[in-house]
Amino acid sequence: MPLYQYSCNDCEKNFEALVNRGETAECPECHSRDVEKMPTMPGMPVVKDAGGCGDLSLPPCGAAGCRRTGKG
Repeated sequence: MPLYQYSCNDCEKNFEALVNRGETAECPECHSRDVEKMPTMPGMPVVKDAGGCGDLSLPPCGAAGCRRTGKG
């Protein structure tokens, strides 16, 4: 069962629900089925050690702890 994010069109509550194919999500607040599936955002990768961040003369990569300065 995939986990999706929804927004209720009746009470405007945002919630997550496990929904099988063919099923319709129900708002846990007002029990309405007039809900809209929200776009799913991919998760950010977890950086365990950004110390080996490649060529330090390149611009920062945006990873937490990136030591690249873009100065070379």
